[in-house]
Amino acid sequence: MTENRSPLTLRIAAAAGLLFLHLPLLFIILYAFTTEERSFEFPPPGYTLKWFGVAWNRPDVWAALALSVKVALVSTFLAIILGTLAAAALSRTRFFGREAISLLLILPIALPGIITGIALRAAFNLADIPFSYWTIVLGHATFCIVVVYNNAVARFRRLSPSLMEASMDLGADGFQTFRHVVLPSIGTALLAGGMLAFALSFDEVIVTTFTAGQQQTLPIWMLSELIRPRQRPVTNVVAVIVILVTALPILAAYYLTREGENVAGAGK
Repeated sequence: MTENRSPLTLRIAAAAGLLFLHLPLLFIILYAFTTEERSFEFPPPGYTLKWFGVAWNRPDVWAALALSVKVALVSTFLAIILGTLAAAALSRTRFFGREAISLLLILPIALPGIITGIALRAAFNLADIPFSYWTIVLGHATFCIVVVYNNAVARFRRLSPSLMEASMDLGADGFQTFRHVVLPSIGTALLAGGMLAFALSFDEVIVTTFTAGQQQTLPIWMLSELIRPRQRPVTNVVAVIVILVTALPILAAYYLTREGENVAGAGK
């Protein structure tokens, strides 16, 4: 039997694409350890862990980090609830205008972030809502819902209706059916969607710029530090933290959903 392998040129092209995408990240990590404070000299004149200690003792970094985590957690919570309800309604029933509603649900993530940001800012100004922590949460929830909805609706469509019908025939009410039949089947999809939503919210910049007012999330803090740098390597240290915080949930979401075709009743 011959080994099924991709052509050499295709493998080289894939490797070149991965290098192009991830080489800038490697430079960010490299400059987090440089001894040079004000420039990005290559190769770095020396290496040190000093900037990690400096970042640890900067209260502005901790304040921005805490705000980003709180916003991402609340936005993800809202997205899981609303995205799951929307997915259940649109995947299990047919009615006039269903496709239009589905399009409207995914539109916030399809539109450029600056359009969403301007629209939200205009809406908050029109409603006379002061910019605060909650305006950031509402702004992030608009695109976080889409991520959860896409994951949940795909899993709902694989879930056989006969499982829910059997549960109801055996005397379970709607809540019991959801808890014991539906939720175990869609649980990994919801968890993966929530992790992706958290990662997107944590590193969002454009929508936050229009909805934050005077508050600074961690990405906004990084942007201000790049414009008026005090200690350049500290910004790279914070960037490494952002890479880790966003990459780990994305990897976990990938491993949770790659076996999604094995949902109970999916083949029926």
